[in-house]
Amino acid sequence: MPPLPRQAILIVNAASRKGAEAFEGARDKLVEAGIQLIDSRAVEDPGLLAGEVTAAIDRAPMVIIGGGDGTLSKAVDHFLGKDVVFAFLPLGTANSFARTLGIPLDLDGAIGVIANGVARPIDLANINGDYFLNNAALGLAPMVAETVPSGLKRILGRLGYLVWAGWSAASFDAFRLIVDDGRREHRLWATEVRIANGRFHGGVELIESADLDSGEVVVQAVQGRSLTKLAWSYMASALKAPSRHETVREFRGRKMRVATKPRMRVSIDGELGPETPLEIEVAPDAIRVAAPAPD
Repeated sequence: MPPLPRQAILIVNAASRKGAEAFEGARDKLVEAGIQLIDSRAVEDPGLLAGEVTAAIDRAPMVIIGGGDGTLSKAVDHFLGKDVVFAFLPLGTANSFARTLGIPLDLDGAIGVIANGVARPIDLANINGDYFLNNAALGLAPMVAETVPSGLKRILGRLGYLVWAGWSAASFDAFRLIVDDGRREHRLWATEVRIANGRFHGGVELIESADLDSGEVVVQAVQGRSLTKLAWSYMASALKAPSRHETVREFRGRKMRVATKPRMRVSIDGELGPETPLEIEVAPDAIRVAAPAPD
């Protein structure tokens, strides 16, 4: 894998959990690390981010995005078909994609990867044509994403999500899941479904079989109707308990269809997306990202 370019444009989502306070320090540290910044911008209105990213891609060999998983997922579509490296600074709550790639979560460590890492080709998955980097979910996760108070999320971070998830579970019911993996149709009860390009979801390694260059997407269902079993699935995965695989069922493929009864909205890298049914497909080696150099 080739080394990373030395010229870049930095774009930080100032509305992300750590974005506003990290911008100036990130800019200065990147320059100190030997990165020539053609431009640097702190975007306070997330609605303007897409335009900033599109313009930057036409001006630099590498674009560095600072923000959380939702910010990165929204930006990634613009890199498809472009000979530009996608680099990023993990400034969000869970930072699941950084964990999947093995990028340090502290600012100095992430900048070290940009200064000394490599350009790694990775797969992207898409849901109904919307590409995403790491993980999507059906079930309790979208309910939490839609209703969690912004103050709770900003102040407590991942703990805020967990507190609100516990509160939201009281009004949540299991659902019927239908997965067509291209070979047959599978039907089961589920309390959560994870559609995975990467291994981490909510900052926890839940889908260990997912791989960014496998050419396949993984659909992992927490099967059954028990919310206690869903909670245990998270806890067992966090603790790496041997029984963690007993709570889930997995399906793999390059193209799949997922439906639910009742219809449900999907959360894509922490941001709300469309309702089921969903068409899921993987694009192998779709973009190049700034990644740690192999040992």
